[in-house]
Amino acid sequence: MRLLRQGASYAELISEFRHRVPARFNIGVDAIDAQDPTALALVYEDPAGEVRHYTFGDLAQLSNRLANAFTGIGIGRGDRVGILLGQRPETALTHVTVYRMGAIALPLFTQFGPDALAWRLGNAEAKVVITDGANVAKIREIKDRLPALRTIIVTEPEGDAGDHEFWRLLERGGAAFEPVDTLADEPALVIYTSGTTGPPKGALHAHRVMWGHYPGIEFTHDFFPQPGDLFWTPADWAWGGGLLDCLLPAWHYGVPVLAYRAPRFDPEQALAMMARHGVRNTFLPPTALKLMRQVGNPQRLGARPRSIATGGETVGAELIEWGHSTFGVTLNEFWGQTETNLLCGNSGVVHAIRPGSLGRPIPGHDVEVIAEDGRVLPPGEWGVLAARGPDPVFLLEYWRNPQGTRDKYRGDWWLTGDIARKDEDGFIWFQGRDDDVISSGSYRIGPGEIEDCILKHPAVAMAAVIGVPDAVRGEVPKAFVVVNPGFSSDRALALEIQAFVKTRVAPYQYPRDVEFVTELPLTATGKIVRKTLRDRERAKQQT
Repeated sequence: MRLLRQGASYAELISEFRHRVPARFNIGVDAIDAQDPTALALVYEDPAGEVRHYTFGDLAQLSNRLANAFTGIGIGRGDRVGILLGQRPETALTHVTVYRMGAIALPLFTQFGPDALAWRLGNAEAKVVITDGANVAKIREIKDRLPALRTIIVTEPEGDAGDHEFWRLLERGGAAFEPVDTLADEPALVIYTSGTTGPPKGALHAHRVMWGHYPGIEFTHDFFPQPGDLFWTPADWAWGGGLLDCLLPAWHYGVPVLAYRAPRFDPEQALAMMARHGVRNTFLPPTALKLMRQVGNPQRLGARPRSIATGGETVGAELIEWGHSTFGVTLNEFWGQTETNLLCGNSGVVHAIRPGSLGRPIPGHDVEVIAEDGRVLPPGEWGVLAARGPDPVFLLEYWRNPQGTRDKYRGDWWLTGDIARKDEDGFIWFQGRDDDVISSGSYRIGPGEIEDCILKHPAVAMAAVIGVPDAVRGEVPKAFVVVNPGFSSDRALALEIQAFVKTRVAPYQYPRDVEFVTELPLTATGKIVRKTLRDRERAKQQT
């Protein structure tokens, strides 16, 4: 059932809508048990081009067996379950099963290296991790560092003797299972997000988080759902953009989802795939759209989306015009964070788009620009973009980090860390971050995790990482490195440091440039002043 009234003006939508979250709610039950069992739920195209189809009934039966199998190996309510998989049936099936059991899902990006995985799995004290043959070696490498991790489940049968094979384990589970009757405020998943200092923090979300997303999905996809809709995104389901903005809300509305993610984004291949499967709704990050724009005569490939949402970096007038001329639809930009997602956005069928703006607050969310003392600032003044709670889309807390949670609030206002202004008509304009987080493509990268990794290299004495401008991704990481005595500050060492980060943390986090320096700017207490490094980079570009 749609929450927003189709055809209403923006003012009407804002005045009419109020969140009505049920006291008891379960994401997994809502996603599959509440749907027509004969309706198509998932279309999977594997790397070899083979296509499989699953109905909601198929998924419910498989989930029952998987839940019983999980129970048999000791997974219960509140346990954390690591999911290190890409877009494939096992990923979606594990998510809904974990929710139906009352356990807590821990999505993990397959590009994470051993160090990144060790922190997230260790901090969450995950009891089990489900992964594939391409990634299981990383888990085995760090298993001794994870005392809580009891079980590794692999989707392919070539796991070692200590691993379970996913489908064989599932087949051992009984066919009958009664989902756990969870409260809407009960924890459901924890997604780790990068900050400016220290390791990534786990944003713990309740089952109710989906109720905070539904109005935004309807709004940015021009009154989703419509007959014939089918959803796909190249965004990985390990991130909020793929999981909470695509897979789970689509299933809430009974809309099928395409699972397809190439190891590397190929714009022509993606457009052809959209045409082949009749994709009507998609979330395409601006970087993906920019790559598609480079394809010659993209109309020839036959993609005909009904709605395109985008976000994660600024979308300018030129890209919006290209999207409209190519697909005949408006690129609806939206904005949010892992902790508080889908707060602002655009809908081309509701209001005229103002290119460069993040749109307006989505119905159900109170978003303002505020001063440091919590005062709401008048239109035109720059301040911190903030959202007022309570709001179902808000995280419950940072996992085992109560001080980190408290630091993000000014009274009822959640401070996003983004600097912005609001115009007279309520459109929000982004200026930048008030911290050192790097916005690269659709990723927000914390410099601290990269710096910690670089410092593990024996040649490195000190390291600092900042974001520098990039034509495609907006920003990319750059590292400033002080080397230890006896090592040469040369190109070979720079390449070695880049490869070290790629394999230990994640390929998208490696510094695209490494500059060797004799010293770093420090405060009186010895903290690195990244702002000084950013100012130096800007000065270089202006000369």
